[in-house]
Amino acid sequence: MSVGGGANVERGNPPQDMLAAQIRMQGFVCDKPLAATRDSRRSKPDRAVWILKCSNASYSVSRAPDMAAKVTPLK
Repeated sequence: MSVGGGANVERGNPPQDMLAAQIRMQGFVCDKPLAATRDSRRSKPDRAVWILKCSNASYSVSRAPDMAAKVTPLK
């Protein structure tokens, strides 16, 4: 599963669904993904940072190709 700069978004796949699946595989809970917005200030060309809002929590999700996501719960 790749959630990089947005190629999958262009194909019609909501980024929040892909990001939620990724963080669930890493042991985080996202009951219902509501929205995902790219954090352009923290993103870099080789690492996209997204803010994922779920019904139960919000996360900062940093993704790089071929690596596990770095997930930080937000308050």
